[in-house]
Amino acid sequence: MKIIIAGAGEVGFHLAKLLSYESQEITLIDPNKHNLVYAETHLDIKVLNGDATSIRLLNEARVSSAELFIAVTSSQTTNITACVLAKQLGANKTIARISNTEFIDFKDEVGFTKFGIDELISPEQLAAKEIELLLNQSVFNDTYEFEDGALTMLGLNLTKNAQIVGKSVKDAAKLIPNLHFVPIAIQRYGSHLTTIPRGDTLFLEGDHVVFITSKGGDDELCRLAGLFKTEIRNVMILGGGRIGRKTAKSLSNGRFNIKVIENNKERAFELADRLPNTLIINADGRNVELLEEENIEEMDAFIAVTGNSETNIISSLMAKNKGVKKTIALVENIDYFELSHSIGIDTLINKKLLAANSIFRYIRKGNVVAMTKLSSMDAELLEFVVNANSKICDKIIKELNFPLSAIIGGVIRNGQGMLALGDFKIQARDRVVVCCLPESIKKVESFFF
Repeated sequence: MKIIIAGAGEVGFHLAKLLSYESQEITLIDPNKHNLVYAETHLDIKVLNGDATSIRLLNEARVSSAELFIAVTSSQTTNITACVLAKQLGANKTIARISNTEFIDFKDEVGFTKFGIDELISPEQLAAKEIELLLNQSVFNDTYEFEDGALTMLGLNLTKNAQIVGKSVKDAAKLIPNLHFVPIAIQRYGSHLTTIPRGDTLFLEGDHVVFITSKGGDDELCRLAGLFKTEIRNVMILGGGRIGRKTAKSLSNGRFNIKVIENNKERAFELADRLPNTLIINADGRNVELLEEENIEEMDAFIAVTGNSETNIISSLMAKNKGVKKTIALVENIDYFELSHSIGIDTLINKKLLAANSIFRYIRKGNVVAMTKLSSMDAELLEFVVNANSKICDKIIKELNFPLSAIIGGVIRNGQGMLALGDFKIQARDRVVVCCLPESIKKVESFFF
């Protein structure tokens, strides 16, 4: 697939890096030559130095033959303009990164597709949604919803109190009749290796396990994992930037008591005007005495989303030390993900990964409607729509030659989520959720052509 990426910043470079690993034909455009040097020397891609809104440069990039044009510069105006031009010059599909989320809220009313923009993404909005979902599933480290929760991905670390520790997947399934969850990926403690569990796979203490659940599965998981659901009411947000503001706005619906700590005085007053139901504190959130004065020990959740990863990590660790149940930190360095659970932070989030997840479904073959990469694990979750002529249609799962490095976690049929075991028959229009390791992606895609 020929893909052009405008913008070699954190999101653009990360996308180019991931896509180059899959032998896609990538062209990366950026006006700053320095941003392109590392990409050109370390990735198997083509780079072009210049303005992505230049028609001459777009023609040089052969935009007319591009199957996908992605504009993810730091300028919303540049991204929109570049996508409109790329579409007019022959690009098949265009995606623009935007900062004004009103564009997403009113995209159907405005009709951006008429201008040549097929999809709008906001990494900040994606991060805010991720945080809200994590607070709603407070005992889990990772979470992702398919079709408004018809099926949900939940990740957790197994402690010695978990009833399933020491048991095989098959034996663990016998502990509760009519289970509403199934394990789809396991990462052993201290290992970087991700495995797809089978019936004889043992659950071990310290395992990071990802499950697919249908309705009620989260309660069953809590019971067997020795976890206790705690209601999140009092939330402290460190950082009043775009993510902090969007998170506070989405949470200020009466269910949560929100405090936002913002160091910048002008921004703090702006937040106070925009968020009348939220307490805004103009102070340095790195000040331990201040946090104690603001009763951090009474908080149920602490969310650190400043522009500094180290500040977010250290402040979250301090909050955890003060007894805060749920800590979430925004980080820019993806390498930090492997440290999150070992150092004591519940969840790390990364805008680059969230944006990449949103865009990656356009790269996958077959009718992919949702996709996420598992945090700190080398695996993908994909939601495919089954067509009548798909190879998997009208087939029983156990009779498929499905790769061992992939697993069908569940199926959504007529809006209802259900677990798909060996005797389950796939039908046309089913939405099938698959977890797969990188080596099996192409074979999995072939089932849904």
